[in-house]
Amino acid sequence: MIKKIALSSNTAWSLYNFRHGLISTLLEKGVKVIILAPKDECSEKLAKLGCQVIDLNMSAKGVNPVEDIGLIVRMARMYRRIRPDFIIHYTIKPNIYGSIAAKLAGVASIAVTTGLGYTFVNDNLVAHITRQLYKQSFRFPKEVWFLNNDDRQAFLDYRLVDRYKAMILHSEGINATHFAPQAKPVEDGRLRFLLIARMLWDKGVGEFVEAARHVRKHHPNVVFQLLGACSVPNPSVIGREQIAEWEKEGVIEYLGSMPDVRPMIAQADCMVLPSYREGVPRTLMEAASMAKPLIATNVPGCRDVIREGETGLLCHAKNAVSLAACIERVLAMSAKERQMMGEAGRRFMIERFDEQRIIDQYMQTLERYMA
Repeated sequence: MIKKIALSSNTAWSLYNFRHGLISTLLEKGVKVIILAPKDECSEKLAKLGCQVIDLNMSAKGVNPVEDIGLIVRMARMYRRIRPDFIIHYTIKPNIYGSIAAKLAGVASIAVTTGLGYTFVNDNLVAHITRQLYKQSFRFPKEVWFLNNDDRQAFLDYRLVDRYKAMILHSEGINATHFAPQAKPVEDGRLRFLLIARMLWDKGVGEFVEAARHVRKHHPNVVFQLLGACSVPNPSVIGREQIAEWEKEGVIEYLGSMPDVRPMIAQADCMVLPSYREGVPRTLMEAASMAKPLIATNVPGCRDVIREGETGLLCHAKNAVSLAACIERVLAMSAKERQMMGEAGRRFMIERFDEQRIIDQYMQTLERYMA
């Protein structure tokens, strides 16, 4: 059985928040867990769990050949030094350059593709280069995991990965005990629609704002809220100045970012994510687990976590009119109907996305390759 495993991502935050259960299980089994990620607010939390945390100097975005070759060299040296039995890579750069580094260091690895995002939503030069990098690097992992079948099929259609390596991991799982229904912190009679995401145009933030303008003409007391970091390094970023203009207009409330989103989900009446494409959107899973009805776009990833008309509603992507119509449908529901939709969503999360099922898949894979 595996004794030492390395996990690499472009943020320690994502490893702590999305793979906490997996990491805890590995540690409980006596496995030494080594984290390679740029240092952030969760690095210390991972260390307190019992992980060895290595600060990986890496620019999360951008394509600079000199920097990227340097990243491969650094990661290969690290892998030779720490000598893990197995490596799991997450996010674009660790998937691409970490997979090459693992091969150079002679260590078995898998790559987990958590979402296609900018690379497949767009078709510019950067996206083309990234796809070619995927094609070269994905020759090396034992397996490449995708969070939904649409993403897997996209990689197969572009011939970026061998079919026999391409596997499905149904999300990173949800801890339904942690994300459990809560009473609203404040009962003021106002209905709230909440979007939690990084502030990117690709997340459908613009459509959310436009739909809010339309709905508030007829329902001025309805509240539309944005929660998530702005000014993140991404070509699709929405600056703080733009958000301030929307706040001044009175169309949205911006909540910034926060380590624990549960109080804001508890206060909301419906979670909205009009994204252009996702892996499996964590925020929708969290909200559904807390028994909130959902509205999302009928695109890869989003549609995987919604049963149309039962746990939420699906609208057209890049279409504020379609989104507004779904919001109007939720507003027309009685409180009991919204409650029943939310409760159905929680049952669906437990049935299909329970965290333990995902952890079992990881453990079975590790046992298979390390037997």
